[in-house]
Parts: sequence; structure tokens; C-alpha cells
Amino acid sequence: MGGYADDLFYLLWRLNPGAMMADGFGYSRRGSLGPASMGFLRAHGVIKDIYKSKSDDESRSHRTARGRQTVHRAAKGPGFGPNGIMRYVVPISAFLKLKQIGGNVLPPYEEHFDGIRMTPDQFDWYRKLEGALKEALKQALRAGDHSLLGVVLNALLAWPDCAFRAEHVVHPHHRSRVLAHVPVLFGETEPMPKELKLIERVKAEKAKGRKVLVYTVYTGTRDTTARLKMLLASEGLKVATLSASVAAEKREDWVADQVDRGIDVLITNPELVKTGLDLLEFPTIVFLQSGYNVYTLQQAARRSWRIGQKHPVDVVFLGYEGTAQMTCLELMAKKIAVAQSTSGDMPESGLDVLNQSGDSIEVALAKQLVA
Repeated sequence: MGGYADDLFYLLWRLNPGAMMADGFGYSRRGSLGPASMGFLRAHGVIKDIYKSKSDDESRSHRTARGRQTVHRAAKGPGFGPNGIMRYVVPISAFLKLKQIGGNVLPPYEEHFDGIRMTPDQFDWYRKLEGALKEALKQALRAGDHSLLGVVLNALLAWPDCAFRAEHVVHPHHRSRVLAHVPVLFGETEPMPKELKLIERVKAEKAKGRKVLVYTVYTGTRDTTARLKMLLASEGLKVATLSASVAAEKREDWVADQVDRGIDVLITNPELVKTGLDLLEFPTIVFLQSGYNVYTLQQAARRSWRIGQKHPVDVVFLGYEGTAQMTCLELMAKKIAVAQSTSGDMPESGLDVLNQSGDSIEVALAKQLVA
């Protein structure tokens, strides 16, 4: 299924035509199932009705234009309603996990973590930043102000990966109030410790003939992709960056084009590829940051571990030792253990189910920071 309700329409019609016809999704007078497919989509999926209003005189104010023309078109959106799933899918489905099929349909899959030490100067500035922000957060929480939570967490998680630019943390409601400031520590062409580790890893993988998929969650305001691309390219590596500007339905073709160009590395945000993409050409995956979302991380980590993959899949998580990144990764690991146990995959230790706190990653991380 590609995410749209009508993706399964023709398959369901052939598997259980009685149910489909009983619900009015039958052949038209012309012997076509096209209208029924659209009706099925409207009943159990998502239809986006798009209206475009255009005046005869584009220079006039839209409110006062007299010759207004409205164009309507319908486009399908992703989604499949629970009623449709229970009515048509569940009664005729058997749900299996790939490992239950047997026959070695998938290659080995391994995840491991590499802790990275910051430079002495980087570590000292991080401690200063952490101390200032923790104190500001504690004072705000004592006063019942929770507005600093997001600011403090984002700064502590992001700064170690963004020390190539100055960090200026201000209060979200009082912009003139500076909470902390850190100067630029690394030049434009000077790799930071985690970047050095990434370059080393990519070179080693290229020597083995393996392409690398690199995930970074900082692709917006704190964009790191341009810097990563420049640093990797300066080492003689061919790099491509997948951004949100590439439409979702075109991303698979876009990636295929880049692979045909002979790239060694693909850099992207895990949110852009967490569903719908099979990236078999990239058996090595490196997470520079994990983010907060357990679902996104689990999906993104398995983009190349799909049926058809012939090579062992290796997933690496990088984190700076002694920072909030480590705490975040530990909390993510606990949440993943719980998620796996509740979906039928028991962790190696049954005691892992006791890790379920009920808090979101952000809240749990904040509690540890101010403890």
C-alpha cells in the first residue's frame, strides 16, 4: 500500500467482490470500476478539494474584482479510515513480521552506538552553556513558567553539532533577555569531532563498495546539511542532499537519479524518508542526531533493511559524550524497548517494560536536566 485508500481497491475487489458490490462499489454501466474506485476513496480515504479563484484583472484587489473565476479540482490525500480497514482488510488478512516468514528473506541487521569526545575547548563551552541554561530553567520552573523548556532542550541538544556558528539563546517572551552566548569555535572548513568520525566512516564504507545514508535533524533554521556536504565533498566523496523541496511522490525517482550519478553519500532529514521509501542502495546508515520521535527513528533506521536487500545493514548512532545528546539517546532506547515489547517483540530482558514512564521524550529529558 502506498498510503492512499484506493491503492488497495482493485486487490480488495478481486479478493472479496461480494462485500465491495454489497457496499455499492461495483461496475458502472460502461463496465468500468473507475467511478467505484473514486467512490471508495471518498468513503474511506481522503479527498482534497482545491479551489483556485482568479479575477479578470490581476492588478485589482481580489476583494473588489468583479470578473472572478473559480476553478475546482479534486486530489487524493494519504490516509485510510479505520472503518474501511475493519470492513475490508482485517477479515481477509494475516499479519506477519518479516522474521516470521523464515527462509532468510532479510540480511543481518545491526545497530550500534559510537560515543564521540568533544575537544577540550568545545567541552568547556558546553559546560558553561549547560550551567547557564539549567539555572535559567530552574528559576523559570519555580515561577511556574514552562516556556523555557523547549528553548533549553533545543540549545543543549543542538549546539554541539552547530559549534561552527555562534549560539545566542534568548528568552522566548523577552527577546532582549540573553540567557547564554557561545562564540564560534570551528571554522567553515574545520571539521568537528563528530564530523571527523562521519568522514572516517564514509571513507571506510566506500572502500568496501557500500553507500552511506546520513541523517541529520538540523535541516531548517540550524541547517547543517550544506556544511556536511562541503566537508564530505572536500574529501573526494560524491554527496547529494535530499531536501523537503523535492515532492514526496518524486523522492524515490530523485534518489534513483542520484544513485545513477554515482553518489557515495545521501544526506537528509529522517522525517523525509520515514515512510514509503526503500533505500536498498544504502546498506550503511548513520544518525548524527536521533530526534525525539521513536516512530520516526524506527522507520528511518530500516529504510534499507527491506525485502530485496542483499547486503548486511549496519546502523550507527553518533552522540557527544557527557551531553544532553547521550541522555536523549538513553531515553529513546528505553522508549523503543517498551514499544517493541508492546508490539510483541520482547526485549532481551523482560524488566525493560518497567522503563515506561508515560512521559514524552522532551518531558523526561527536562526532568533529568533539572534533577
